[in-house]
Amino acid sequence: MRFAAYDLSPSAARADALFVSALQSSDQPTAAQVEQAIVAATCAFGDLGCAARVAQEYGEHPETAVTRMRWARLTVAGTPGGSPSEAGCASRPVRPAVLCPAPRAARDLAGRPQTGLMLQAC
Repeated sequence: MRFAAYDLSPSAARADALFVSALQSSDQPTAAQVEQAIVAATCAFGDLGCAARVAQEYGEHPETAVTRMRWARLTVAGTPGGSPSEAGCASRPVRPAVLCPAPRAARDLAGRPQTGLMLQAC
C-alpha cells in the first residue's frame, strides 16, 4: 500500500482548517473572519481532524474540493498568522506529535454522524 505524503507545515494546517470551516469564498471574508474560522475549526476538530475531513471531502466531492482548497491556500497565504495550535485554542489539550487520539465516529462537515467507513488520522 502506498501512502500519500502530507504537508505538515503550519500554513497547510491553517488551510485545512479554513477548508473545513463554514466560511465561504463568496462571503469575501476579512482577515479577522478568516482567522476566527481557522481557530474555531482547529479547536473543534484538531489539526488531524481537519486533515481527515479534507481527505473525506476529496473522496466524496473531488470536483469541488480542489477549488475550495485552492481558495483556502490562497487565502491563508494572504492572511498573517501562526499555526492553528498557536492561535489561541487554550481549551484543546496539547498532545505530543507522536501520539494519536482515539478514533471517533466519522462526522460530516455539519457535524452529523456518518455511517460506513471511518477515517482514521493515524
